[in-house]
Amino acid sequence: MIVAERKSLDEILAMLQGCSRVLVVGCGTCVTVCMAGGEKEVGVLASLLRLAAQREGRTVEIGETTIERQCEWEFVDGLAPGIRGYDAVLSMGCGAGVQTIAQRFGGVRVLPALNTKFIGIPEKQGMWVEMCLGCGDCVLDRTGGICPVARCSKGLLNGPCGGSQGGKCEVSKDIDCAWQLIYDRLASLGRLDLLEAEFAPKDWSKNRDGGPRKVLREEVML
Repeated sequence: MIVAERKSLDEILAMLQGCSRVLVVGCGTCVTVCMAGGEKEVGVLASLLRLAAQREGRTVEIGETTIERQCEWEFVDGLAPGIRGYDAVLSMGCGAGVQTIAQRFGGVRVLPALNTKFIGIPEKQGMWVEMCLGCGDCVLDRTGGICPVARCSKGLLNGPCGGSQGGKCEVSKDIDCAWQLIYDRLASLGRLDLLEAEFAPKDWSKNRDGGPRKVLREEVML
């Protein structure tokens, strides 16, 4: 899932300077799960914006809505009725959601209420941890299902650095050494032989090269 967190209220208010009609739009998928941009969070932010306006003696109209996914046209199109009547749309979706709404409705000012952080999982209540960088060249088959690119602080592909001690990263004792986790996992699977082969230098062109990446499946194209 994509994990995000809300920008500070001060930053959001700065973006909205001069706006008297604002539509706050939530997303019902990833950011709902990580409690950053679902229907509940839309209501909270809308209330904070109204209170801030009252303190400043301003009159504002704050609209609220949450759609299933901000990253798909069929759901974004549901915003069409009335969206152009607002000075700004404040998206509580990820960066893809902000851009999808902006692309669909030319001339509408679309602003991000969230900072998109990473692809991760909920480790425990209220905590999400990064698991994937979307590098475009997955090596999890050789590392026991543990990503060295995202989970090693240095992104090392051929074993730990010299700074790890006692299974912990030199960056922080609170961070497990990814390569210790990989070793332990492969040992439990009886596949330590996978560590004997060296990784070639990573082909970062699959991560970010020549503009936005695309995935094309001709068999499902119309």
